[in-house]
Amino acid sequence: MTDRDMSRFDAVLPAFDDARVAWSVRVVDVTTPSTETLLDIHSARVLSTASVGKVLLLIEAARAIAAGKLAAGEPLTRTVEDAVADSGIWQHLNLDTLPAADVARLIGLASDNLATNVLLSRIGGVDAVARTARALGIEGISLRDRVRDMRTPHDPPRLSEASAAGLAALFARLVKDDDLPAGMSRQVLDWLAGGLDLSMVAAAFGLDPLAHAAPERGLTVINKTGTDAGVRADVGVVTGPAGQLIYASIANWDASAEGPGDLRDAVLDTMGLLGAALRDSVTRTAVD
Repeated sequence: MTDRDMSRFDAVLPAFDDARVAWSVRVVDVTTPSTETLLDIHSARVLSTASVGKVLLLIEAARAIAAGKLAAGEPLTRTVEDAVADSGIWQHLNLDTLPAADVARLIGLASDNLATNVLLSRIGGVDAVARTARALGIEGISLRDRVRDMRTPHDPPRLSEASAAGLAALFARLVKDDDLPAGMSRQVLDWLAGGLDLSMVAAAFGLDPLAHAAPERGLTVINKTGTDAGVRADVGVVTGPAGQLIYASIANWDASAEGPGDLRDAVLDTMGLLGAALRDSVTRTAVD
């Protein structure tokens, strides 16, 4: 990236200067031999990331398929214990049983909570996910629990947590297929491609949220988001004619007084500014 690209990201720094929001942000350029950092805002800070940690579950599923411990076509059946509300498609379908690869794809496309619980049960729970993450040297990201409608004091307080540095490093490894088991990167990115949530950083790209697996407007994006009360997180890779960037943006804030005056809109506006800088850098469309 050029000095002008660096200045684009410097220009968005003031938007993150809000003491009411805890940010962890990182942008890196993966087109250079040594990954270059373009923006870093408390990137080592570990925050709640809601569904973003499901990426680790997809990595464990891809590893299990490659190792022959899980067949892509193995039928997985939802149970009453797996049932959970909010994000996802499977809860609205009549089919109780789906192939394992389709369950993983529902997680990648729609962050499907029911599919997450079913797949997590099949591969051995969060302990299996953590073992694989440690074996692969993945740091700064944790999937803490299954998805629950309500969290009690006896449950882990967060579904997942991560730092922007950890997320950016993981996506850089996936994109560059760096020191990961054969086929894993391609499989995980394939499951994530076409993800339906472009409401955060990726909103600035102006893509069709229902059809963007192929290049559109000269851009492609593969991302994973997480949403909860007081949590917005978006990590991904955006590719354009002028380059390829990895971004990770996490915001946590006190959502105890949610309403018209809460911080959600301000957080989304700031993420949108970051997205615009990313778009301009990979397309060189901004006026210099």
